[in-house]
Amino acid sequence: MLDQKLIRENPTSVEENLSSRGKVYNISEIHKLTVQKKEIDIEISCLQSESKKLSKLIGQVIGKSKKTTSQEINDLKKRGNEYRIKISELEEKQRILDKKVDDEINNLPNFPSKDAPIGKDESDNVQIKTWGDPLIKESLKSHWEIGESLNLFDTIKSTKISKSRFITLIGNGARLERALINFMLDMHTKNGYLELMPPALVNSESLKGSGQLPKFSNESFKCSNDDLWLSPTAEVPITAFHRNELIDPKQLPIKYVAYSPCFRREAGSYGRDTKGLIRLHQFNKVELYWFCDPSNSLEAHKKITLDAESILQKLNLPYRLVDICTGDLGFSSSRTFDLEVWLPSSKSYREISSCSNCLDFQARRSSIRTKIDKKNTYIHTLNGSGLAIGRTMAAILENGQQPDGSVKVPNALVPYFGSNFIKTA
Repeated sequence: MLDQKLIRENPTSVEENLSSRGKVYNISEIHKLTVQKKEIDIEISCLQSESKKLSKLIGQVIGKSKKTTSQEINDLKKRGNEYRIKISELEEKQRILDKKVDDEINNLPNFPSKDAPIGKDESDNVQIKTWGDPLIKESLKSHWEIGESLNLFDTIKSTKISKSRFITLIGNGARLERALINFMLDMHTKNGYLELMPPALVNSESLKGSGQLPKFSNESFKCSNDDLWLSPTAEVPITAFHRNELIDPKQLPIKYVAYSPCFRREAGSYGRDTKGLIRLHQFNKVELYWFCDPSNSLEAHKKITLDAESILQKLNLPYRLVDICTGDLGFSSSRTFDLEVWLPSSKSYREISSCSNCLDFQARRSSIRTKIDKKNTYIHTLNGSGLAIGRTMAAILENGQQPDGSVKVPNALVPYFGSNFIKTA
């Protein structure tokens, strides 16, 4: 959430910052609402101050008078009652305005960082570096062809269970998924992260706090009889884990790692990646999350990205690091580094992790603060996949494919998987 005071006092600056996302933002209506809200806040404060003075005066008059029903006291009490009625009326207007302001501001995205490359869409993203040697050969199989030949998963039968874009992992496929989850959790906990296993169902306030609501309601699955949604990412419950808290600055940074199933409608993506593990309605992910002092978030952003990169390096999967341009940034992010893993069958890099610095955007929406120089201050939050499990499996299958149809398991994963190769059962 953007700062109301900034919107009220400098709307032009707000519009300019938002417009760097490649879309024109007109916040004149929101600005007008914030001004009205401030005026009512001031009026209520003045009336409350006058009411307190009046109560004190009534007490003094009663103390001096032997006749507590004197005309003067009655007149003062009548004026006090008028104050209370007026304050009550204004507080009702204040509640209505508060909701309007919150509803409007909750639809505004975060400011892009001044360090993010300027651009309109993903074609303007900037490659920072590459790592590893991409496998480039003709006649390489796709991960779904490898998965089918090794009987690792089944999409056809899964439509009988649910519908399209769900998958059932079988035998070594399920074993590989489990091995990857445990491997990633172990690597990150050894690197100083505290493991959480949050609920898979989250309430609306949690989704609003992390920035998924109200904008992305059509991309999430909602329970019909409860205020509960299937979580689209562990970023949501982890943000909510400290909602409405004042965190001791001595505890910062707080670093969490969480495995969770994730559920997304993938609205607007039909026709893309209809086969395999790349774009599913349900998938597993290991999430990295930081709560940190605002002065340290730029350095924390580099660190969380390196932590995600370390998994790809340990698995010996070629990838590239991309700086996301302003027009392609996520709603809550101020700056994002994407990790894209090499998929040989398509001869292209595909996103496997987005590491984002949200600054105080989520903390403001979720009321998460710390004390800096004796002043309550919103903290900064960062998140990144460490990694998306299905896409990691797809990369292992494609990059590890052998001439005999088997798949070489990365050395770091062998102790978890229990074998050097994935072969036909």
